[in-house]
Amino acid sequence: MEMRLTVFVGEKEVITVYLGPAIYIEGSEQEKYFKIVSHRPTANKKQNVRNERTIMLNKAKTLNSYKLDSLDGEIGKVKEFYFDDRHWTIRYLVADTAGGWLMGRQVLISPYALVAVIKEEQHIAIDLTKMQIERSPSLNSDQPVSHQFEEAYYAFYGWPNYWSGPYMWGGYPNIVRDREKWRESIKDEKSWDPHLRSTNEVSGYHIHASDGEIGHVDDFIIDDQTWAIRYLIIDTRNWWPGKKVLIPPQWIDRVSWSESKVFVNLSRDTIKQSPEYTEEFLLTRDYETRLHGHYHLQGYWVDESAPEGHSR
Repeated sequence: MEMRLTVFVGEKEVITVYLGPAIYIEGSEQEKYFKIVSHRPTANKKQNVRNERTIMLNKAKTLNSYKLDSLDGEIGKVKEFYFDDRHWTIRYLVADTAGGWLMGRQVLISPYALVAVIKEEQHIAIDLTKMQIERSPSLNSDQPVSHQFEEAYYAFYGWPNYWSGPYMWGGYPNIVRDREKWRESIKDEKSWDPHLRSTNEVSGYHIHASDGEIGHVDDFIIDDQTWAIRYLIIDTRNWWPGKKVLIPPQWIDRVSWSESKVFVNLSRDTIKQSPEYTEEFLLTRDYETRLHGHYHLQGYWVDESAPEGHSR
């Protein structure tokens, strides 16, 4: 099996090399990082195109228990994710650390440090050392993530604040990893107060259409380039046995966090007639286009500025 590794300096592609199945990212400098563009067989071009269009979407439950590889070794596994309820974007990966390391602390990793999700190896590469993580601002395991903690956390790593600006990532629609561009960002962007939610906690919330309940939240589909939650997977077993449907967060009318209920301004019949989704289904852009077309709504890929080299 042949793998393709593309090296970037800032946002510019420098070189593409082909490697064997074992890929290990040893480190990165301030102005350089390594990004795995694909991790798949290259012999079959048609299969390549298919994989290229599905590689960025992952279910949260699938990522749970993935190993976490820092620059100097494994630190544990994925426990859950925290997302904000404004943009519905993953703000932190919560790590279940190995061997009691940093016991009693919540070990939070921002998507700014998540280099690549490698499905075949079931691990996520992190662009941080163990010492950096250990020295970062501490948060006890029984404490909520306060805005004061987030400010200290982002200041420690020097990343742009996601809550300062109108876009998903503050002043940017996507994660910008080029530090030079961070310096170009506007410092006086209007801030907003984030409220973080847990994927584990929100799983199980009841979903209500405009004319009645349709099921509950079973899982989340996450884009591992932008770390946006693209879809909620809704289990409709009590209404429509054996079926699951996808609902993008943008179609949610409101959420009652106190009642654990999500409301969408769509009828049950409209949802029932939507393109079928199964757990074995490969989520492609063709399917996404049909899904959005069914509801006569524009796709998120039209609303957002695509990052350089984006493809599906």
